[in-house]
Amino acid sequence: MKLNVPRTALVGLAFMAICAFWQLYDNDVQMILKNTYGLGETATGVVMAMDNIVALLLLPLFGAWSDRHGRRIPFILIGSVAASALALVLPYVVSLGNQAAVKGEGLGLFLFVLALLLIAMGTFRSPTVALMPDVTPRHLRSKGNAIINLMGAIGGALILLMTNFLVRKVTNGVGEQVSDYTLLFVAAAVMMTGAALVVKMVIPEDRLKAEADEINARMALDKAPEEAPRTDRKLSSAEMRSLLLILASVFLWFMAYNAVSSAFNRYAQEVWGIEEGPAANCLLVATVAAIISYWPVGVLASKYGRKRVILLGVAVMAVSFLVATMQTQLSAVAYILFALVGIGWASINVNSYPMVVELATGSDVGKYTGYYYTFSMAAQVLTPVLSGALLEHVGYWTLFPYSTVMAAGALATMFFVKHGDSKPEAKQGLEALDVED
Repeated sequence: MKLNVPRTALVGLAFMAICAFWQLYDNDVQMILKNTYGLGETATGVVMAMDNIVALLLLPLFGAWSDRHGRRIPFILIGSVAASALALVLPYVVSLGNQAAVKGEGLGLFLFVLALLLIAMGTFRSPTVALMPDVTPRHLRSKGNAIINLMGAIGGALILLMTNFLVRKVTNGVGEQVSDYTLLFVAAAVMMTGAALVVKMVIPEDRLKAEADEINARMALDKAPEEAPRTDRKLSSAEMRSLLLILASVFLWFMAYNAVSSAFNRYAQEVWGIEEGPAANCLLVATVAAIISYWPVGVLASKYGRKRVILLGVAVMAVSFLVATMQTQLSAVAYILFALVGIGWASINVNSYPMVVELATGSDVGKYTGYYYTFSMAAQVLTPVLSGALLEHVGYWTLFPYSTVMAAGALATMFFVKHGDSKPEAKQGLEALDVED
């Protein structure tokens, strides 16, 4: 059996729109806070962490709620429409702030609308991600997650491309030139609502879920009892141990990767003596390498197992961070290292979420999706603070050793995971000659 790639891409449209919004949020809200409202770096950092804090609270809640409801698409549709409406209100609020006679006036209203927008975004992320494993047989979920990650990367790339010609310059109330992001927010809102409507119209959720459940049950009959997917909600002690180890690994490798992604520009300026542009190119190399790798690592996982591919990816990332500690300047070696980091990160991202939901029953995939995001978001809240304290009080040289230690910890915890992998059925007869996916 092969993955239905076009259908999986359609399932991933809503995730593409979500990633487009978060790219806008990460890139532009911080600039609004600085240029329109005059916030300093510390206050801006606190506001920018709001999305992760909201996610910690809402993603498990709405993941479990969509489990009880039995469907994901209603959450996707309602959440997308609510978020789109608020995304249209926010630039209007910013325009009022731009025209205020005193910089910073209207900040409270902006933060209120932004908080409502972040809450709306938090209501449908877990259901959006959980839809793919709902409608995809277990042994194809790594490939399915590769498509979902690729769709997310496309969403982020699209919003970056739109930024080049949708952001206009205006004069604010104190005579300064600031950026007007209205058209960009409109584009993000149209993407979210449009994607949700397409998913609603072309994805027969109930039928596809029933088909996937039937395939999973049929494949379970060919497995030993200890390998078959569980049909009840309670995990055995060994499965629970594996789940906790996977989630610990998720936490640790996000601690490693996000420390570098959030602080590398400053590190590159302080340690390597280069400007922001060349430093950003290193991160771009990692991103492009990850995008290119999404599908191949999903295919490798279907052939050799998710755990093996993840272990290889974490090891590659840890060694790359270790070698990076020895680099004293930007060079071809640095670009190679960042490309390897991107490949390692793709190997992890594509396969770790399917391992978590592999331990779920069909009725609680959303809850387990919430678990995954709770640990990943917690790391993204904590690691900028912890690594930032080391950079400030010990030295910038600590960045890559910090990430190396965290990645090594993830490698250790992942090594002891015994459940959550999925192996494909062996091909028979002429099918064994088929090398397509």
